[in-house]
Parts: sequence; C-alpha cells; structure tokens
Amino acid sequence: MRIIYCDSVFDNKIIEPDYEEEKKSAINVGFDFSLISFEELVDENIATSLRFVKEAASKEYGLYRGWMLTPNQYQNLYIGLLKKNIELINSPTEYKHCHYLPESYSKIESKTPKSNWTKELTNDSIIKLTREFEDSPIIVKDFVKSEKHNWEDACFIPNASNSDKVKSVVNKFIELRGDFLNEGLVFRQFEELEFLTEHSKSGMPLTKEFRVFFANKKIVKVLDYWDEGEYGDTKPELDDFIEIAQRIESNFFTMDVAKRKNGEWIIMELGDGQVAGLPDNADGNEFYNKLREIIVQ
Repeated sequence: MRIIYCDSVFDNKIIEPDYEEEKKSAINVGFDFSLISFEELVDENIATSLRFVKEAASKEYGLYRGWMLTPNQYQNLYIGLLKKNIELINSPTEYKHCHYLPESYSKIESKTPKSNWTKELTNDSIIKLTREFEDSPIIVKDFVKSEKHNWEDACFIPNASNSDKVKSVVNKFIELRGDFLNEGLVFRQFEELEFLTEHSKSGMPLTKEFRVFFANKKIVKVLDYWDEGEYGDTKPELDDFIEIAQRIESNFFTMDVAKRKNGEWIIMELGDGQVAGLPDNADGNEFYNKLREIIVQ
C-alpha cells in the first residue's frame, strides 16, 4: 500500500512540513509513499498534481493523508490515481459518506446530538430549522466544519428561539467561512460535556473528547482529541461505538466521541480518516504500525 501525501507549496519534490513526521513513521513500518500537489489538484490540473506519482506495475492500494478535499476534488484524485493503477482505500461515495454529516447522520442518530440542515441560506429556511429546537442552545456549522474558535460570534446560539441571535451568529459564520462554506448549514443541539480546559488562544471551552480511527471496521487508535488540558484517567466506553462502526459505509474513518456531564458517551461527528488530523499526542509509529497490521493483507 502506498501513502499519498501533499507536497510543499515551495518545493514540489519535498513533503508538506506538517506531514514530515507522519511520513517518517510510515516509512519506519514499511509503507511506500508518493507526493501530489494539493494546489494543482484544487485547480483541477490533475495530471500536473500527480506528475510525481509513479505508476504501479500492478494494481496497488493507496491511502491519502493530506488536507481536506471537497467530494469533487476527492473524486478527481481518486480517478487520477486509478489511471496510475492505484486505488484509494475509500471510493468517492465512501469519502462523502463520512465527510458530510448529513450523509451519515442516520447511522449515528441514536448516539449523536439532534441535528438538521439546509442548503437554502435564507432567513425563512434558517428560522424554520432552528425553531425545531425550541429554546434549547444549539451550534451552527456547515456540512463539514464549524467556527468553534469564534465560539460566541459564529458558533454558539444560547437560545434557538431567539431569532435575532440566530441571524447574527449565522451571518457571522457564513461571512467567516466565505468561499470555503461546505454545501449548506447544519444546526445541532448543544450538549453539556465534561469540561477539560479553556483553549489557550481562543478561550473556547474544551471538553473531554477523543478521536477514534477505524480501518476495516477495527479500531486503529484512540487518541485524546485536544493537546491541552489533563484528561486524567478518563477513557471512552467504546462497545456501542464499535457496533455502530460496523454500519458506517467507509473503510477508513474517524469517530470523535465525547463525555456528557451526566456520564453518557456520545458521537460528536464522523470524518474520513484520510483527511482527519493526528493530534500531537499521537505516537506516529504506533499509529502506522497498527494501520498496516489491519489493512495490509
């Protein structure tokens, strides 16, 4: 199996510095790798983006580890690599399934905050959806990301029935996301989670969350989501989540889980494992070694 990393913006022949340590770990446990140009891929110059990817002599499986891609960008990468006899671990449909919350919501609904969404960015559509939460606190995000580091102004709405506050927060969120807004808006019930600490830069409240990587429905690694704060002996109870993972339509994905104040564990969101970051607390060698053990037959 080959790992596909993004190259450096300044030198197409070296890896993006943020992935240098991951690459070293991948090599240490026996993976090969190739580099692509993220910028050329986004600009739809597929052949140029993949010009340094050596074609496989026989069919080879690949795994992308790089910046987030839209489903269309991922499809272009997937098809471009197929022409070089390399098949990524997730198909475009499987990528979208975990990348966009609405695609997988039905699979995790029993264990995740109540959510609804719209692609219509009109006041009427927004107010109609937020009214479903009555006077509960909610957060707003797009189909992929939130503006959680702008918590008060562009993420958290203390009372969903306060239409003026809803409009203010949503408008600021849309402004900040700009051209990077993914598909539409998602509103989610705000859950009281077990407090961890306050973010050292943004002041956002951090809670006890964990990122669980799954490959072929098996756990690769369970990692502290945040690199700040003391988790102590807190560890997630995973039995229910492992059962849910069997229904997720993806071969490599993440499940971010958190502990509510009442002690219940819930799913915050899923993500495609190829574009999910490894927290700084992760041991890269352990991660890639376990990944190889599970997916390389």
